[in-house]
Amino acid sequence: MKILIIEDEEGLRESIEEYFTGDGNICETASSYQTAMVKVNLYRYDCILLDITLPGGNGIEILKKIKESNYPDGVLIISAKNSLDDRLEGLNIGADDYLVKPFHLSELKARVSAIIRRKTFNGSNLLLFNEITIDLLAKEVKVGKLIIKLTRKEYALLLYFIANKGKVVSKNAIAEHLWGDGIDMANNFDFIYSHIKNIRKKLMEAGCNDYIQAAYGMGYKFVEQ
Repeated sequence: MKILIIEDEEGLRESIEEYFTGDGNICETASSYQTAMVKVNLYRYDCILLDITLPGGNGIEILKKIKESNYPDGVLIISAKNSLDDRLEGLNIGADDYLVKPFHLSELKARVSAIIRRKTFNGSNLLLFNEITIDLLAKEVKVGKLIIKLTRKEYALLLYFIANKGKVVSKNAIAEHLWGDGIDMANNFDFIYSHIKNIRKKLMEAGCNDYIQAAYGMGYKFVEQ
């Protein structure tokens, strides 16, 4: 998962970041309204954790921008405000969920995972694509009954391909999804080809069809043959 944490409370922001990155996710952070708006306008995320009260502005305005621009990012509001009016405002504008502080990080993770399953995989814990089965909770990939051992990046890339099956995804989009905004400093994207080569090899050795196609000059496409 690629997550943006918009939270001005340093201790909480760092705790959330450490918790999610420890599980192999890509996390970016913003501690102010201005920084958050820059990231929201430049990059896409599986889920945005959005505090309402921020230095320089209001999180609700960020949510409005996301919805007005038709960005597909999931949004989970995390706020100390527990009034019904605040919840209704956020949900009516288009937030996917609302969690009141303080909260357990395990509950936050469960809610983020649920948002991503609903938005990307129709709410199911099992992702099926022909002979490929992915258990999203166990993070386990099978071809038929054979378990395929993938690295964290390979697993994330396979999920990204299947979530965008039939679409051409650029190397830049893949890099941003897997490594975050720090990838802007990369000189080339040769490492993406290495990951794709490894995924293709592992799947095909297990008897899987080759679904990854190069779209020359553009990127890659995951297609059903």
